[in-house]
Amino acid sequence: MPKTPEQWLEETTPQTKQAIFKLFLGYAPGVGKTFNMLSEGIRRHSRGEEVVIGMVETHGRKNIVELSSKLETVPRRKLQYKGTVFEEMDVDAILARRPQVVLVDELAHTNIEGSKHAKRYEDVMELLDAHIDVLSTMNVQHIESLMPMVHSITGVHVRETVPDWVIQKVNEIVLADLTPEALQTRMRRGDIYPLDRAERALGHFFRPGNLIALRELALQQVTRAVDRSLESYLEKEGLEKNLGIQERIAVCVSSSPAAQYLIARAARMAERIEAELMIIYVDIGADENPQDERSLAENLRFAENLGAKIVRTKGRSVAEEVAKLVREKHITQVVFGRSAQVGWRRYLYLSAIHKFLRVAPPVDVHIVTQEIK
Repeated sequence: MPKTPEQWLEETTPQTKQAIFKLFLGYAPGVGKTFNMLSEGIRRHSRGEEVVIGMVETHGRKNIVELSSKLETVPRRKLQYKGTVFEEMDVDAILARRPQVVLVDELAHTNIEGSKHAKRYEDVMELLDAHIDVLSTMNVQHIESLMPMVHSITGVHVRETVPDWVIQKVNEIVLADLTPEALQTRMRRGDIYPLDRAERALGHFFRPGNLIALRELALQQVTRAVDRSLESYLEKEGLEKNLGIQERIAVCVSSSPAAQYLIARAARMAERIEAELMIIYVDIGADENPQDERSLAENLRFAENLGAKIVRTKGRSVAEEVAKLVREKHITQVVFGRSAQVGWRRYLYLSAIHKFLRVAPPVDVHIVTQEIK
């Protein structure tokens, strides 16, 4: 039977491909994220692809300015805020231009009030939805689940973060790597910041211990991305993987700000073993003032952004309620935080743990020390 015109048209019409989201990940300013992103953009342009710059921050670095000049830049949108004119990426102009590839620097950036979206990663999501490939950059300390850990390592509270669900949408992660020693040398030469600012940075954020720890976090993140790619390949090819019984990790939280560190640690544990993450809050009437309620809401929002399932319940005893949920939800591991170190609070904490161990079914228990700086 001959094909209809509609069938011929369907066969000859190119299928809309899924946009590719590629992230150049670093661990500190100056390791080469933007340079590598621009270099790839230029290579793809030389192969005939339509590549434009949506946003690149040069920070006055000559090599970045030089590379940026080799690609078309979509004019930025000017916004007035509190009497000052700011420039942000113009998402609508990029969508109208319809390039194949767009370069978007600094994924964690917060847009000026009046922008189309509050965060730059939201701009990127819209571009991807329009089937435009995106090359972007960020440092590992801006991943939301790592924020408490980064604070404990560096003492710096990272204000701009990217939710973990955004990172999980990345198709390819490229590590922009440089040894801490080489990075410090670049700092001393003034390649990253002006020399007066560089000296201050070397004594604070760019201390060797900070850089080593942040680099390790970036390496771990890339390793997990590689593991996810392998799993996707196995699934696509129909190759079986022995997953066994799924682990379920439960975390007991309160309104304490230290709970976010606990949640982040548990999220990392869950990610490593592909476990389901559950956050348990037992209301025993201890968090009734407005400040505690706000802090609790923030902790639960933080957990939801990491993909955790929230379970709220009421009871007279935290130990008994958690033990009950362990049995009902078939939880395999439980994480408790320890912040009370001395006095009667320490006694109550130990009593609660002992009671849980007495009444709970067999389950692995982790005790994580929480520190508030």
